[in-house]
Amino acid sequence: MPIWTLFGLNRGLATTSWAGKADAGVQPGVLGLPRYEPDRCDDGCHACADACLPGAITLAGGNLRLDYGKCIGCQLCTEVCPSQAMMKSNNWAFGVRDRSDLEWADALASAPAHQLKNGIRKHFRRSLHIRHVDAGSCNGCESELQALNNPFYNLHRLGIFFTPSPRFADLLLVTGSVTYAMRGPLLETWNAMPEPRWVMATGTCAVSGGVTAGGYSCGHGLEGVLPVDVWLPGCPPNPAAIIHALLLLLDRASQHVKEGRYAG
Repeated sequence: MPIWTLFGLNRGLATTSWAGKADAGVQPGVLGLPRYEPDRCDDGCHACADACLPGAITLAGGNLRLDYGKCIGCQLCTEVCPSQAMMKSNNWAFGVRDRSDLEWADALASAPAHQLKNGIRKHFRRSLHIRHVDAGSCNGCESELQALNNPFYNLHRLGIFFTPSPRFADLLLVTGSVTYAMRGPLLETWNAMPEPRWVMATGTCAVSGGVTAGGYSCGHGLEGVLPVDVWLPGCPPNPAAIIHALLLLLDRASQHVKEGRYAG
């Protein structure tokens, strides 16, 4: 008998009950993206903006702007903040339908609610098939994607599957900063998919280009390349965050982030 079969028989069922049961503790101890408490900010302090490597925190007209779509979760802002306005958190479910919902700014106008075209719940009540394209990733996001099919997360139990062919895919899941060399193959994959079809930007690189945005080899992720239906930042987003974003796409989970605020 194979050792893993014996191990499974001894240990019993290993698959998490999430997301069938609303259990926010599915990722205990996992550090998420920083939490921002503007009321704690010291006047004139811009230590967090100076320390932010990818430019997720900026100053505009004296006001701090935070874009989670550029955040890589390095936690430098939490380490240099003298007033704990930037704090470490366990907030990881950052999947959103509108890119603007990842931006925190007091003066930011609320965008109209995003409507998934053609009613995805009507089309995909039973299953969803995903074609993944690595468009210039460091392989961090791919490691998390591989974990989706392990016994703990067991993505198949939710009726969600990966397919090697774009002709059988409903969703194009993109990782990486979308390098100029990969833009052509990415568009070919998109054009080979049948209608109706959707796009999910997975990881900070796909959302905004990450730390290489605007460099010699790439632009700003999927911005202006494909119509994105779900944006999921993180460097990389953990497996539960990816599952939450997929269920958000399927209208089987609620969105936790609105106008840059994490509601839980």
